[in-house]
Amino acid sequence: MEIYQPSEDSCLFSEFLEKYLKQASPKKMLDMGTGSGILAKTASKFLDKKNITVADINPDAINSLKSKGLKAIKSNLFQNIKGKFDLITFNAPYLPRDEREPKDSQVATTGGKNGDEISLRFLKQAKSHLSKNGKILLLISSLTPMSKINKFNPEIVARKKIFMEELLILEFI
Repeated sequence: MEIYQPSEDSCLFSEFLEKYLKQASPKKMLDMGTGSGILAKTASKFLDKKNITVADINPDAINSLKSKGLKAIKSNLFQNIKGKFDLITFNAPYLPRDEREPKDSQVATTGGKNGDEISLRFLKQAKSHLSKNGKILLLISSLTPMSKINKFNPEIVARKKIFMEELLILEFI
């Protein structure tokens, strides 16, 4: 399975995370759906690597990140995740399903039939893995339906217009 390589969304999230971590001081971080590990690499400038956990459904991504000394766990969302974290990040697959897209790339890009299903499952599960005063940062697209996500009371903390969509980073407390 191909490892998701950083694109505009990953770069936006990495730049935002760097600014965010200069002001916030989480002790333990989880990067869900880590792909290439770009967010963990950014976080390692501010946090000890042993306090950063990365998770992905892709075994190739996990093996690659383990070889770089990261605590990497193969997991479908929180299925194999234990413990609580001060910060949980997720550059979620956020696009509505497009049957023309190859199945192997859909794993990294498609958030379900409507595009919000994986984000909603993530948000429902993430709360029980947040420490007291913990925060969640979730990247989605303006193409992702927001009506159900809005029920979790997000604050838009960053946005960037690209092509025919806008990337949004949402913070949940």
